[in-house]
Amino acid sequence: MNDLFVYGVPESVDRAETAIFNSRIIRACNDLRQASGDRELSLRISSRPHSPEGENPEPQDEGVDEDSLEEKAARYLSVAPLWRMDQLVAPQPLLEELENAVRLIELEPLIFDAWGLREIEPFPRSALNFHGPPGTGKTLSAHAVAAALGKGIIVASYAQIESKYHGDGPKNVEALFHAAQRDGSVLFIDEADSLLSRRLTNVTQGSEQAINSMRSQILICLERFRGVVIFATNLVENYDPAFETRVRHIRFRLPDADARQEIWRRHLPSRLPLADDVDLAALSQECTGFCGREIKNAVIDAAFAVGKSGRTRFSQEDFTAAVRRLRSAQVTATEIAPADAPTHRHQP
Repeated sequence: MNDLFVYGVPESVDRAETAIFNSRIIRACNDLRQASGDRELSLRISSRPHSPEGENPEPQDEGVDEDSLEEKAARYLSVAPLWRMDQLVAPQPLLEELENAVRLIELEPLIFDAWGLREIEPFPRSALNFHGPPGTGKTLSAHAVAAALGKGIIVASYAQIESKYHGDGPKNVEALFHAAQRDGSVLFIDEADSLLSRRLTNVTQGSEQAINSMRSQILICLERFRGVVIFATNLVENYDPAFETRVRHIRFRLPDADARQEIWRRHLPSRLPLADDVDLAALSQECTGFCGREIKNAVIDAAFAVGKSGRTRFSQEDFTAAVRRLRSAQVTATEIAPADAPTHRHQP
């Protein structure tokens, strides 16, 4: 086996810049491996100074181990999307923003290959960041984007990526992106704020160091990933600024009155025995500030109440009572805001 070592990467340099440097070195190593036909060529990158002649440098976590990478990637499997775009109930501006995002991804071959822009951006980033309150359709939308692109989807969260073993977290991140590249699938990372939050400084605990390492590895993977990745978070304000211009941001707001009414309609099955006084427009006004998940929970709560009472029909009061019960049980106040056009920031 031929080993390449890069020593003395300055620790004082910003981690984002170090991650970009590392990704370019790794990409150059991969090109060299292909040109030479030497599949055994390995790379180690270290911030340590060069060891005296005759000493063997210690391997670092950033080393490329293809066998272990394949084994780790085998844990992440793509599945068929569970939802389509026509199943998403949201304000029209958000639907248009999602459709535009899909169209831009579809245009990548034209823009970067046919028009030659790959010469200035070899690895265009098709990365989206869905942010907004819980229950506003971020997960459903990720599946819908995958379905619109005709791709499978790999779903992962921070809990599935972290490891109790020191140094395994960054390797799991690399394996996750490798699996998405292998399957040609959309990669959906939920709870992304746990991975993309601001870098911890003056870290002393192994867990804090692991988070910083995983964050740097994500930057590396984004730099070279040839595919679509979608992040989702309820806490976008915690993101590291290094990710700000690397993804296209789409804001998910709570549904407006029309969207809430449509969500009510879709969550009342045709077999549900409704009384004549059930008014969906009034229910929409009653649950101002509710997300789609809370409306679904209100329907289920009302069904249990009717079932326990022995009655056979659902009245307007059954649903409004369920809304009141859910609202009184809320631990924290839900954001109540009009569903204006979602804001986004796009770095081409």
